[in-house]
Amino acid sequence: MTTTEPSRSKFVRGFIAVTAAVFVICGPFESYSDSAHAQTAPPAFPVTVATPLAKRIKTWDEYSGRFEAVARVELRPRVSGFIEQVNFKEGSDVKEGDLLFTLDKRPFEIAVESAKADIARAKAQVEFAQADVTRAAPLAESKVLSEQVFEQRKSSLGVAEAAVMSAKAELKSAELNLEWSEVRAPISGRISDKKIDVGNLVVGGQVNSTLLATIVSIDPIHFVFDAAESDYLRYERLSISGGRMSSRSAANPVRIKLADETEWTHEGKMDFVDNAFNERSGTMRGRAIIDNKDGLLSPGLFARLALYGGDVDALLIPDTAIVSDQARKIVYTVNADNVITATTVTPGTMYEGLRVITAGLKPSDRVVIEGVANPAVRPGAKVAPAIGSIKAPDKTAEKQ
Repeated sequence: MTTTEPSRSKFVRGFIAVTAAVFVICGPFESYSDSAHAQTAPPAFPVTVATPLAKRIKTWDEYSGRFEAVARVELRPRVSGFIEQVNFKEGSDVKEGDLLFTLDKRPFEIAVESAKADIARAKAQVEFAQADVTRAAPLAESKVLSEQVFEQRKSSLGVAEAAVMSAKAELKSAELNLEWSEVRAPISGRISDKKIDVGNLVVGGQVNSTLLATIVSIDPIHFVFDAAESDYLRYERLSISGGRMSSRSAANPVRIKLADETEWTHEGKMDFVDNAFNERSGTMRGRAIIDNKDGLLSPGLFARLALYGGDVDALLIPDTAIVSDQARKIVYTVNADNVITATTVTPGTMYEGLRVITAGLKPSDRVVIEGVANPAVRPGAKVAPAIGSIKAPDKTAEKQ
């Protein structure tokens, strides 16, 4: 025991000395840990934030649809006969009254001449009957001729005069058939290809008359689309409250964008809303009318339509501030502690170069408008926000 105690004492004194030396050199362990943490903490990244731009705007609801001709005519002959000439270029624009098809006129010309001959014969009978009545009148007064015979002669004159009227009606019918042997364009528009060639016999004036071609009007042109029940109810409630007149009674404005266009180039107005919902789709059919003087728009062409939906108070932000997160659309906002927060939003249409946010943002939210592309700017990150502002681009017209 006496030999062991000095050894332990020496060991303890040596351990204490070494510990003290480490404490002197490195300092307390807690202070060292705090210093290391302070050196490794990431700096706050600079971003630019701004509150959404609050503005009363015109809203536009978008729909898909297609163009339809205002008028569509199937060309069918009114009389039967052989096609003698085709007087148009297939697929070309025609004007009302243009000669399109010519039937063999000879049978109709003969019918006209025959009707004229019938008129001449009837007039001759009228002249004879008139002379007979003139001769019989004094004889009837002197009682030489019986009153019955005199009435018969006057009756013959009336029959002859009626025969003239009938012959004139036949002449008009024959002349009309001769006129119908030339098939002319009933409307101005664009004609299809011919459905029958020269030399064929066509049947006219019946339910199943021969189809010769079709013509569709081009200017103006209709655009037809379907609106959901929710949109219809919203429009009707706005009309009742006075916020927006119904398209049944007002020509609300529309804009149209074709498949190869980025802006709403074509303008028109509503001119029809259907009287009932489609039982299968549960939608209401609407129709707009658009000028088409250059003939660019064609029946059957698909496009997008924006319909005026009323004035509302909206929040606007730059489109670049919106980030896609799988199926969600989010914007980065900065809270009171300058920490990034992901806020889910519902984007609407574009207005004057800015995106309308229909849900998810408050007017007081600080939205990150610059620095969103920085990988370090993510939810939970500390940032150094600089105050900016959201302004609409320098444009005089609204774009969507």
